[in-house]
Amino acid sequence: MADAGPEAPKDQVVSVRVSEVTGGQAQEITLRFSGIVRSTQRATLTFQVSGTLKERAVELGQTVAAGDVLARVYNPALKPARDSANAKLDELNTRYDQAKREWERSSRLHKRGVVSEQNLEQIAANRDSLKASVATAQAALAESSQMLQESTLRAPFAGRVEALLVEKDEFVAAGQPVMRLSSPEGKEVEIRVPAYLLAHLSLDQELPIWSVHNRNQASVTGSVVEIAQAGAIRGELHPVLVSLPINTLGTGQPVEVGIMPLRDSAITVPLLSVIRSADGMTVFRVRDGVAKRVPINVERVVGERVVVRTGELEPGDQVVYAGTTRLADDDAVEVR
Repeated sequence: MADAGPEAPKDQVVSVRVSEVTGGQAQEITLRFSGIVRSTQRATLTFQVSGTLKERAVELGQTVAAGDVLARVYNPALKPARDSANAKLDELNTRYDQAKREWERSSRLHKRGVVSEQNLEQIAANRDSLKASVATAQAALAESSQMLQESTLRAPFAGRVEALLVEKDEFVAAGQPVMRLSSPEGKEVEIRVPAYLLAHLSLDQELPIWSVHNRNQASVTGSVVEIAQAGAIRGELHPVLVSLPINTLGTGQPVEVGIMPLRDSAITVPLLSVIRSADGMTVFRVRDGVAKRVPINVERVVGERVVVRTGELEPGDQVVYAGTTRLADDDAVEVR
């Protein structure tokens, strides 16, 4: 380390020697993580009611449109329950209509003093009770009708049948998977990575993807769409979802996704460039032929270089290591 020396005249060009500041971000080797290409939009379809699979309208690999009938189950209790709820609603509607007419007649008679106030209130209460019963019956009919509709399985989106999990005439429980449907519109791959790599990933970051079956094929570029949060379980791998470009790799293909970690290396300057002054440690940075004093904090000496902390120096900057004793701030310099 050199001490600050006498300043050179402002109009004099000082001849100096410079060296680059080293450090910053460095790329490590690419790490590869395996995964299987899958459709972005996919669904495992189930019935919301139990019954016997009486109709299966599709075959494996068949393409379907949104709303197409895929399968039907038969449950002997569904249709009678709907019919019973419908009949109950008709009965209550009839009684409610009769109660309204009776209240209207009693209201006219009440004005003429024929019907007492108490009797009129009882008739009104019966009318209101039947009105509430009609609402309850309407809800019961809607529920039973919906349950009957649930015995028919329809495609929620356009796609391809990729798996049939139940055969015709088999009993199907409510919620039991029946078939899988996938859409060809988009593809993605899920990989699982250690927690430390999550810090090297960001949304929309582009990653290379290679086909395992054809390693001579050029990689395609995917984009990160989802990143898991790190958990507290030791050794746990965390899922990362990467979308694939359209019309590249096919569904079901094994692939490898590359992640290139970045590491921060220490910023170092030559030992001879560090100047000790009354204001602390500094170096002269040269930009556009002008030397500027930059304050630094020295952490440690490593051989002929010094590890420093500073918010102003950047890797690749030029600092003076010879000729510092003749320099002052904003001096014009000539690099030898």
